[in-house]
Amino acid sequence: MKVLEVIRQGQIGGGESHLIDLVSFLDKKKIEPVCLSFSGGEMINRLNEMGIICYVLETQRPFDLRIQKQIIELIRDNDIQLVHAHGSRAASNMLYPVRKLHIPFVYTVHGWSFHDDQSFLVKKLRAWSEKLICHYADEVICVSQSNADTGRELFGLKMAHVIDNGVNLDRFNPQNSLKDLRPEFGFDKDDFVVGFIARCTIQKNPLLFLESLQLAHKVYPEIKGLFVGEGDMDSQVDEYIALHQMQDYVFRSPFRIDVPDILNCIDVYCLPSLWEGLSIALLEAMAMSKAIIATPTDGTKEVLRNEENGLLIPVNDISALTDAILRLHDDYSLMEKCRTNARMFVSERFNANRVAESVSAIYSKYK
Repeated sequence: MKVLEVIRQGQIGGGESHLIDLVSFLDKKKIEPVCLSFSGGEMINRLNEMGIICYVLETQRPFDLRIQKQIIELIRDNDIQLVHAHGSRAASNMLYPVRKLHIPFVYTVHGWSFHDDQSFLVKKLRAWSEKLICHYADEVICVSQSNADTGRELFGLKMAHVIDNGVNLDRFNPQNSLKDLRPEFGFDKDDFVVGFIARCTIQKNPLLFLESLQLAHKVYPEIKGLFVGEGDMDSQVDEYIALHQMQDYVFRSPFRIDVPDILNCIDVYCLPSLWEGLSIALLEAMAMSKAIIATPTDGTKEVLRNEENGLLIPVNDISALTDAILRLHDDYSLMEKCRTNARMFVSERFNANRVAESVSAIYSKYK
């Protein structure tokens, strides 16, 4: 069965990591995946190295009429039997082709595209577009129960499979032989390193991370930051670091593929997002036994238990994030408790192989 896996960008992010793991664990004797992305990047390189056929059609627009003919030709040329779109941007550009060609269509919601910090009109429009996509999808997959509940409450989502995101537990294992990257980043062994490893976009709230880190560093100079990621807010982040002279204690890096090694060199993983589905990066950090500080967004509040396997803080609260960093710095027993419980929790519930099996079962309905 040939399945077209579609995603909006080729850079490595949460949805892209999910797609790489999904393709890795699919039974290739039964399912032959082909990938379509609407931008190039490291994900495409990784999939090519795995022997997966990949296509890139450059666009940043949803519902882009300019590429519909190319998509239809791609589906026909590859004899695609099912289309699986990851995220609303990808799904919006597949609606017309799948309906024209009468091909089964699966849509995975990696967090809804609407959220509370949008204007009333924008949120309403986004919710309408999500409702439209879900209406025409043959199957809808939500990566967290909260996402499914929100869809039901806001626009009457009727049928949705809840398949929690998963992690490649063999790759993200703190017992593996890992590189010591602290010297590369300029950190000493006694530094207390707080990591922000995510796309540099408004969703992830990078400026809040920097503001809180700045305040914590004033209390304890050994508190330093590792900022790995890139995106729409790159210039704002660089300007903030320069304006506040944080270059001596914040190391900034674009996307990297050695994520387990990156996680190995930090003490705390910070995710102060404004909204999330269920963050792959969060699960990866938990799998690597990192102490977590995060906001209680949809999927996050399903996996983090405050003071048990991480610390939950209110959204957009600089003081709360600063206090959480300082608390973990001061309370070694709390940090060790959170680290141990984080790995244990993820190992029990969030295995990427299980995700692939559940998704394959949905595909098999359309053979």
